[in-house]
Amino acid sequence: MIFHGQIGRKCEILPARDFVMLERFNVMSGKQARAMIRRGEWTGPTAALAPGFVQANLVIVPSGAAGDFLEFCRRNPRPCPLLEALPPGEARPSEKWASGADLRTDIPRYRIYENGVPTGEVPEIRDRLTDGLSAFLLGCSFSFDAGLQRVGIPVRHVECGRNVPMYVTNIPCEPAGIFSGPMVVSMRPLPEERVAEASEITRRLPLAHGAPVQIGNPGAIGIRDLEAPDYGDPVEIRPGEVPVFWACGVTPQAVAAAARLPLMITHAPGCMFITDCRAEALEFIDE
Repeated sequence: MIFHGQIGRKCEILPARDFVMLERFNVMSGKQARAMIRRGEWTGPTAALAPGFVQANLVIVPSGAAGDFLEFCRRNPRPCPLLEALPPGEARPSEKWASGADLRTDIPRYRIYENGVPTGEVPEIRDRLTDGLSAFLLGCSFSFDAGLQRVGIPVRHVECGRNVPMYVTNIPCEPAGIFSGPMVVSMRPLPEERVAEASEITRRLPLAHGAPVQIGNPGAIGIRDLEAPDYGDPVEIRPGEVPVFWACGVTPQAVAAAARLPLMITHAPGCMFITDCRAEALEFIDE
């Protein structure tokens, strides 16, 4: 199916100042990006930062619910590709992912949920990650955006400096303990002739959600209006392009919120944790 016309806000040409900033990001390492975030110099979505480095979703739940959450991730690896489960109260991921990192300070914004309801966003969580909470890092589709761009496949949300659009679907996840709910997907509009190539590139990265779950037919997965994403920003779909949908790491956030945990902390949508690992190192790793 080819979509004609424009869906979502038209992408405006970035000012020269922003192009200079993008050039800076293109040579930035994951460690440099985290340092900039820790200093409070970047507070928005991370899609354009440190291209080629693995980005991760953060979910922090009460330690009593951590076993169920871990099992939910194991049963639903497409939307919840588990990178690391940290011990209770631990804020420093393993050296494998990010040397010297601190999950309390190295994400642009954190979202706080109480009894399943978002109650605000904060720039750091130094006093909140206690022994009663356990943190999880999950793979993110931002990890493969640079690989698509490297071969000339457009990534609209990066080009426009926006967050990727995300939608709740009718695809059920396999329940585990107190956690259940539908899959959330992210969408990238791609030229029809490049879809197979993009699918193959992303298929090789199962820890970044792998291949698309749906191509060209949003209604088939319960999406009624591409202009009204449940999370993120709408983007333009140009003539000859099709919407392509990947499983999304907002899924575990949504199901954890539905479980009405007394406290949960996540990254704000699009504001990911950036690791020191290059995306190509994830190819065909499934554990």
